[in-house]
Amino acid sequence: MGQRHGGGRGGGTDLAWAALAGDPALTQRITYGGPPDLLPARLPVMSLARSTVAVCALAAAELTARRTGGPVPAVRVDDGAVATAFVSERHLRVDGRACSAFAPLSRFWRTADGWVRTHANYPHHRARLLRALGLPETVEAAGVETELSGRRAEEIEETVCAAGGLAVAARTPEAWTAHPQGAAVAAHPLLTLAPLGDASARPLPPLVGTPTLPAAGLRVLDLTRVIAGPVATRTLALLGADVLRIDAPQLPESQDAHSDTGFGKRSAALDLGSPAGRATFAELLSRADVVVTGYRPGALDRFGLTPEALAARRPGLVVVRLSAWGDDGPWGGRRGFDSVVQVATGIADLEADADGTPGALPAQALDHGTGYLLAAAVFRALTEQSRTGGSFLATLALARTARWLMHDLAADGERHTAPGTPGPEPETPGAYDPAHHLRETDGTLGLLRHALPPVSFDGAPATWATPPGHCGTDAPVWR
Repeated sequence: MGQRHGGGRGGGTDLAWAALAGDPALTQRITYGGPPDLLPARLPVMSLARSTVAVCALAAAELTARRTGGPVPAVRVDDGAVATAFVSERHLRVDGRACSAFAPLSRFWRTADGWVRTHANYPHHRARLLRALGLPETVEAAGVETELSGRRAEEIEETVCAAGGLAVAARTPEAWTAHPQGAAVAAHPLLTLAPLGDASARPLPPLVGTPTLPAAGLRVLDLTRVIAGPVATRTLALLGADVLRIDAPQLPESQDAHSDTGFGKRSAALDLGSPAGRATFAELLSRADVVVTGYRPGALDRFGLTPEALAARRPGLVVVRLSAWGDDGPWGGRRGFDSVVQVATGIADLEADADGTPGALPAQALDHGTGYLLAAAVFRALTEQSRTGGSFLATLALARTARWLMHDLAADGERHTAPGTPGPEPETPGAYDPAHHLRETDGTLGLLRHALPPVSFDGAPATWATPPGHCGTDAPVWR
């Protein structure tokens, strides 16, 4: 079924840094080390993980140099730390308790003509799935299995998605390439980072004290959920930003998910559908430097929160729009998560078991990798804003990251590590022990065992200033 490999150490970094329009000479500031052969897969998952963390750290180091007037700090990427962070949700313990993963109805199912994957972790998604299938709320997995076994995968996909649920037919890479949404994704680069409007440059005050916090004094409105967006804003919080996550009070959120990605942040509930909620958001926006949105394209438009409207209300703002499938194409407005994007794009087919059962990557790497790319885009935009002024818009999509993994990184791995040729020797060889990259922190939720951040450069903090709290319980105000 193909070679299992990790790819060369630096090739993916060059590709990602070029996508961010960074100075190619700065990649010489990065060194790599750590145990080899982590996150093994048929696709170069470790290359994706390593390179996304590397460019995030380099973009943060570049912003550090901008604020200190000194050279760009050296960046160190440790594969052990990266691999541990990419499965941070699996390592998390709250008072010794492992946190919840996928719900019983979030899984692969055999259909009359193949396979389908559903996602029903949230109660409202489970309800929509069952309603679309004509099944009662009390049904068990066996009843769903029976229903789906007699139906075609793509018919299930369309029926469930039309009801606002999540179900995706398993496709081969070739079928995805021929699909209209696959073609729409292929028409775009890995990410975009472009001017959004005119604004004066905002001078960034010099950094003081240790550790070095290049995002110190910056305010970030976090309108994201699940993994990719929260990983990005968790990283911004690590490096000093005041990150305020905003959730609608009527949408349930997993406390376990927030316990993993809520480090360094605060979390508030705010109803944007009410006049009071909109007024509070307007006050927050008037002092924000960054707004990150992770809802499907168009979902926030009714609240006047398009990127253009946000930049008009707060000139100089950095806006990031994250989605599952991209901004256009027939699926542009659909919901999606890492697990279903892997299935639609052909990753599950490439990683299939010997018996043909669809497989999965060794981590939710599209989520985590896109999260670090998102944070890198914010750091790069802040650096450019301080130089030239303007508002900026970055766009990213899990499906674009999937294409990058399957095409660009896979091709780059063939150039850097030909079949049968060993990769570069690690600078710090040895067996991988995730315990080296875990820490225990006490907080309001209890004793947390968690992964340490993989983003590292000279002077960077080793961990977050504060542990996560209860989701939605903080006041919607800046510090």
